[in-house]
Amino acid sequence: MTPPEASQADRQVAAGAPPAVSFRMSVLKKRADFLRASRARRQAMPGFVLQARRRADDEPAQGVRVGFTCSKKVGNAVARNRAKRRLRAIARELLPREGRDGWDYVLIGRREVTASRPYATLRADLSRALDKVHR
Repeated sequence: MTPPEASQADRQVAAGAPPAVSFRMSVLKKRADFLRASRARRQAMPGFVLQARRRADDEPAQGVRVGFTCSKKVGNAVARNRAKRRLRAIARELLPREGRDGWDYVLIGRREVTASRPYATLRADLSRALDKVHR
């Protein structure tokens, strides 16, 4: 029988690196969650639109939840998927550090901009948008 593969955290500990900090970030999938976020705070940036809301007391308050959407205005399926992949990448990188526990975020892609804007600029846009939303 083959031994199970070591997880990334196990490999980091074995290499002498500190284990990665676990952060609970789940993805919004229900339409009702997207609709609640659309009625909350929003911040338009050149590369995308950020919608953010603090969850109500009756909802689970642990962790950050994030959703991604791109309408057909963004382009064909290939363009929409590329835009969403880029939005997921910047969210995975920044929300664990700059997002707030108990908040929902929705990132909405923009036509011709989200897929073509430089990655570092998109990341800076998300950081600025989070600062503005949390003021």
